[in-house]
Amino acid sequence: VQLQASGGGLVQAGGSLRLSCAASGTIVSVNAMNWYRQAPGKERESVARITSDDGTNYADSVKGRFTISRDKAKNTLYLQMNGLKPEDTAVYYCNANLLLPFRTRPDDYWGRGTQVTVSS
Repeated sequence: VQLQASGGGLVQAGGSLRLSCAASGTIVSVNAMNWYRQAPGKERESVARITSDDGTNYADSVKGRFTISRDKAKNTLYLQMNGLKPEDTAVYYCNANLLLPFRTRPDDYWGRGTQVTVSS
């Protein structure tokens, strides 16, 4: 199974980007999916989470600006980012808790990350 993140880029402050993360391969079920980010010199931090029943949680720093969503039919995760700030600059990673065939419990899988750069 692979998680492929895309949609990053360079944007001016106040602009918008939409990140996508597609899970490919044979998957029995998808539980929670998450977006994390890691800025230079900082630890990876949780940005947003969506549960299997579409409950959502956000970091305080992005509440009201970012929206996480998912397309269950496509096993694809999204992050709509509006009102971007220079402090949002980071590599963004998607994470999913997946149950694969012949496994007895789900595991966490990570995408490679996509760079988001916000200029002031």
